[in-house]
Amino acid sequence: MMSSGGFGGDNHHTQPMAEINTTPMVDVMLVLLVIFIITAPLLTHAVKIDLPQADSQTHQEKPDTVTLSINAEGKLFWNDAPFEDAELASRLAAEAQKNPQPELHLRAERATPYQKLAEIMSAAQSAGIMKIGFVTDPTPKK
Repeated sequence: MMSSGGFGGDNHHTQPMAEINTTPMVDVMLVLLVIFIITAPLLTHAVKIDLPQADSQTHQEKPDTVTLSINAEGKLFWNDAPFEDAELASRLAAEAQKNPQPELHLRAERATPYQKLAEIMSAAQSAGIMKIGFVTDPTPKK
């Protein structure tokens, strides 16, 4: 009678084998390593051509910035110089004609009425100013 426990009738090894045979895995890894060593130089193949050389630097002209400040009373300042409200449209139109067009930086006090800011932005848009930015003071960290 044949007892269960394994093939071949050997009853001495009834427990499963606890060691993993790593030889096939090492063989596969070595084959992959050889394949990568052979194919890596083929991937970096490039055609060598003699390119013309040129000495030039990119010249990007930074547009000027115009600072338009408004205090709480509605008084206007063009680059920190006071001017009258009637001159605003003509100054904005003159700046809009420049090439490259300067950026308009609006700086307003906290208590400035929004209506005044809206009028200035509308006048800048009507004059053709393309870039308008708001200048603020960052709040201090506590």
